[in-house]
Amino acid sequence: MSKSERRVFSRKFKLSAVNRMLRGENVSELARELQVLRKDLYLWRDHFRAGGPEALRGIGRPRKIAVAAASPAKAAPAALSELDAARKRIAELERKIGQQQVDLDFFRQALRQVKGARRPGKRLGAPASTPSSKR
Repeated sequence: MSKSERRVFSRKFKLSAVNRMLRGENVSELARELQVLRKDLYLWRDHFRAGGPEALRGIGRPRKIAVAAASPAKAAPAALSELDAARKRIAELERKIGQQQVDLDFFRQALRQVKGARRPGKRLGAPASTPSSKR
């Protein structure tokens, strides 16, 4: 869909869609019925939760005041900044754990391959060898 073909939705339309979502209607069915993308419905819902009905932009350029009011960080800076900092720290730690799990999986697989490729030595206590890499 090109930029000239994009549909523009009014604030009233977005608000009614968000209200239906929040009441528990199936999002996929709602998207088909309204002929909008599901991701747009979720985006509108997130904007609504962050700044209320004013955060759902209508047709035209947003007012600077509305944009500033929609920002949750300016509403209660102390409480939200601590919460945001904690969430960022949790996300950072979860990323590190995920990366460590990937590393562990890699090394486990490498160890399995090395153990399978080793040939036992002829004598007890003799070092085992791996096949020659020469072809």
